[in-house]
Amino acid sequence: MQIHELTCFGAAPGAGNPALVIEDGPASLEARAAFARERATTCVFIDAPAEPGVAATLDYQYPHTRSPLCLHATLAAARVLLADQPLSVATAMQGQRLLLSRDGDSYFVRLDAQPAAQPAALPDLAALLGVPGFAPASSARVASVGSPKLLVEVADQAALYALQPDLAAITAWGKAHGVNGIYAWCRRADGRYEGRNFNHLDPALEDSATGVAAGALSTLLGHGIDLLQGRATGRDCLIRTRLEGNAVLVGGAAEPA
Repeated sequence: MQIHELTCFGAAPGAGNPALVIEDGPASLEARAAFARERATTCVFIDAPAEPGVAATLDYQYPHTRSPLCLHATLAAARVLLADQPLSVATAMQGQRLLLSRDGDSYFVRLDAQPAAQPAALPDLAALLGVPGFAPASSARVASVGSPKLLVEVADQAALYALQPDLAAITAWGKAHGVNGIYAWCRRADGRYEGRNFNHLDPALEDSATGVAAGALSTLLGHGIDLLQGRATGRDCLIRTRLEGNAVLVGGAAEPA
């Protein structure tokens, strides 16, 4: 078994979201889950391709659950797999095709926007986000590039970090509606965006970078963005996206830990 330790989407040296890339790892799902729990880190297992036209299959395992898609782990896999030319991979759970590429020091994942059903009624956002009287700065919408998120705009950075999310209630609502948590975001004065992801039961597991949310937000806004995340976790991250037709490219740094 070969293990690669990387940090992804780092906004500065020493920052970023950690991931482990495992080649020739355990085959069983139980062993993979145990491995991720023991390491307390997002893991991506590189497997032989299960279909023609792809170079590998990527299986994502968080410490608490298996995932259909994790873009910061995909960037880590891109750092391990890529040579000079882009290559295609597929996800283990849903067979989603991803194109990996490199542009200078940044790695990118190209993936298509996915259909996202809107809930018949929005949840009580004030209760879920722990802010009495809360009203979103724009219409809250579900969007997806492979992992649906309820995107909720807040007024500014102060409002973003004042949120006190009810993680259990958010998780329960998400499971009932097929949505992978809430992504709260705001517009910054410098033209960039900033966000926080709420889809874990443990506050200590808040994401430092959520690439699928960056991709989903780009499709909602209709343009590429620079998205900052990780201030709440002490791991500053910068995610860059751009649109190419119906496709979204999500990328950033991927460096050895």
